[in-house]
Amino acid sequence: MKKSLLIVGAGGHGKVVLDIAESTNEYEKISFLDDSKKIGEKVLGYEVIGKIADGHEYISEYTHAIIAIGNNDVRAELSKKFINLGYILPVLVHKSSVISKYAKVGQGTVIMPNVVINADTTIGDFAIINTRSIIEHDCVIGDGSHLSYGVLLGSGVKLDKKCMIDMGIIVQRNMYISK
Repeated sequence: MKKSLLIVGAGGHGKVVLDIAESTNEYEKISFLDDSKKIGEKVLGYEVIGKIADGHEYISEYTHAIIAIGNNDVRAELSKKFINLGYILPVLVHKSSVISKYAKVGQGTVIMPNVVINADTTIGDFAIINTRSIIEHDCVIGDGSHLSYGVLLGSGVKLDKKCMIDMGIIVQRNMYISK
C-alpha cells in the first residue's frame, strides 16, 4: 500500500521537504497544511488543504506527516502533537546524501542534499540536517536540533536538544553545545 504525506508548513523549508518526499516515490498523495497560505492554494503544484490546527481532520486520509517548520521549539511541539494524533513521522533523506549503516536517525528528521553522516552517530527525532552538512563519527545530535547549510561537526560532538548551528559553522572535535 502506498503512503500519503501531510507536509506541515508550506514555506521555503516545506518546498525542499516536498522535493525530497517526491523523489522517494513512496507517497501516493502529498498535501500541505499551512497557516499563512490560503486553502486551495498550490505550492509547487501541491495543494494547501487546511491550517495546521486541522491536522486531526486528515488522519483517515494521510498515513504520514512531517513538520517542515524551521523553528526548533515549534517543530518539536508540533511533531509530538501529530504523533499523538496517530501520524507516522518518517525520516526523509535526499538521495544524494550518504548515511553510514552504523548511524541512527530519529523519526521526523529531514536530511537535505549532499549530507554526510558517519559511523556511530545518533541523530535525534525531529531534526533538520541541512544541505552539505558533514557530521563525523561518534556525534550525538539532540531532538529538534537544526544544522544549517554547510555545517561541519568534528568527531565526538554532542548537541543538546533544540540546538541551532548556523551556516558554515565548524565545530571542533568533542565539543558539547547546549541550547
